[in-house]
Amino acid sequence: MKELLRFSYLTVLFFCGTVFFFSCEKEQEPVVPTVTTNSITDITLTTASSGGNVTSDGGATVTARGVCWSTDQNPTTADSKTSSSTGTGSFTCDLTGLTQGTRYYVRAYAANSAGTAYGNQQDFTTVAVKPATLTTTGVSSYTESTAVSGGNITDDGGGNITARGVCWSSASQEPKVTDSKTEEGTGTGTFTSDLTGMDPETTYYIRAYATNSAGTAYGDMVSFTTLAAGQVMDVDGNIYNSVTIGNQVWMAENLRTTKLNDGSAIERIFSYDQTPIYFWYDNDSVTYADPYGALYNWYAAASVKLCPAGWHVPDVDDWNELSDFLGDESVAGGKLKETGTAHWQSPNTDATDDYGFAGLPGGIRLGDFFGLGMEGNYWSSTQDINSTSYGKYRLLYHDNAWMGNGSARKYGGLSIRCLKD
Repeated sequence: MKELLRFSYLTVLFFCGTVFFFSCEKEQEPVVPTVTTNSITDITLTTASSGGNVTSDGGATVTARGVCWSTDQNPTTADSKTSSSTGTGSFTCDLTGLTQGTRYYVRAYAANSAGTAYGNQQDFTTVAVKPATLTTTGVSSYTESTAVSGGNITDDGGGNITARGVCWSSASQEPKVTDSKTEEGTGTGTFTSDLTGMDPETTYYIRAYATNSAGTAYGDMVSFTTLAAGQVMDVDGNIYNSVTIGNQVWMAENLRTTKLNDGSAIERIFSYDQTPIYFWYDNDSVTYADPYGALYNWYAAASVKLCPAGWHVPDVDDWNELSDFLGDESVAGGKLKETGTAHWQSPNTDATDDYGFAGLPGGIRLGDFFGLGMEGNYWSSTQDINSTSYGKYRLLYHDNAWMGNGSARKYGGLSIRCLKD
């Protein structure tokens, strides 16, 4: 119902000498309210805040008020809008469902029975998502066909990370997600990737990637070359050749890692404790680490983490299988020893190295160091059944072809040959 404004005025009439006074009222129709638009604040990717102030109701009750917005100028209540109660005074509103990086126009509105009034126009632009910021993790380990890398996303660019991982190529130094890639979920932070299906002795280029609504960003490029077929790498980065003997695959070199394969360090101080320990012969790594490798106590040999992942320290049954395949213990040593006297003391009897095992005389440590050039002593992971203080080992000697079978104090330092799982 239309509301009317009333005002009074005085009417004077003269009739038959008498004065009459009449009070009259005139009705006036209401007008639209008066409203102003607040500045835009708290702008994000998809939201913002605004509001208004209804300073006059125009002579009728304000039944609706709020803000309306559009990507076109002079938005009306036919566009997107909020509703913020009724009446006069200040109010605030949250604008939602916006598109990132987009310019919007906003006006407050107020409605009464006379119609809808709009405040002054404000404009703003929502925050735009930028590409993510990230780095590529260097290759921590690799084989002839696999590698381990990853990345660290330090800034999401203002948008959600919807995909991340590592991509690689042997043909381009700027690999992209259209090349081979891993998929490692979403979000920021660090991640690790296992790269598979690579070719041996091939140089690959790697980049971490992260995708948000602004697109896909890449970390720095790192490169590496896969191992040759039959090679294996330990956690220190030492690379070993391997040989197949019967149904077994053995390292063709003595182990020389200073860490377990989880990256934890192996102690180097002589001790009788049940702690994995390694030594260099005569405590001289420069002279003896290559080719003789390190000497380890039995507690290191018994650790499932001493050899590279996918390899292990052989037990007595593994050594027995090797000996049986080669004939028996009386000839197995000769077939495993490196030929010549570059490392073995003369006469290096019956050394034929039939399969490339290249057994070496790394000596032993039992308190003192001795035997370098004369004997190669290799731990098994098996404890002596007759004494918990001893572990089983196999022996190659310079003046005969035997593969000896013995027990040594667990604190002693012997060589290690790893066997593939």
